[in-house]
Amino acid sequence: MKKDIEFPAVVGVQIAIAKQIDEIGNTEWRVFLLNHNQFALENVLITSQGYSIRQDNKPADIEKTSTLRHLIPLLESQEYALIEPIDPSVFHLCNEYWLSYYVNGKIYDKKFIFMPDSIVEENLQKIEMLNLQGILHS
Repeated sequence: MKKDIEFPAVVGVQIAIAKQIDEIGNTEWRVFLLNHNQFALENVLITSQGYSIRQDNKPADIEKTSTLRHLIPLLESQEYALIEPIDPSVFHLCNEYWLSYYVNGKIYDKKFIFMPDSIVEENLQKIEMLNLQGILHS
């Protein structure tokens, strides 16, 4: 039964949407997974999707992106990995990243949701691990 499954808390893991400037001066936005733990994350699966919400904060069928799936076989301690580039044209949507990974044979699971219009210049902060400006979600 579902009630019998233990879901341990996800700690020390963050999703960041960061702004990078490429070699010719163009701004690119990218999504990263950061592992601040003293242990590696194994078989990391991330699904990403964007969607609009109604006034009552429930999902709406008005606007929705494709669901993308990403696999990171191993993310070492104190390391980060690129998940995907992200286009600013979807910043007005809820941008959801559903993360699952294993540590010592135990599964961990968490959703990270960047709310509409939260990815804006005013909210940027320095992300030390990436040495970039971005938005962090814990």
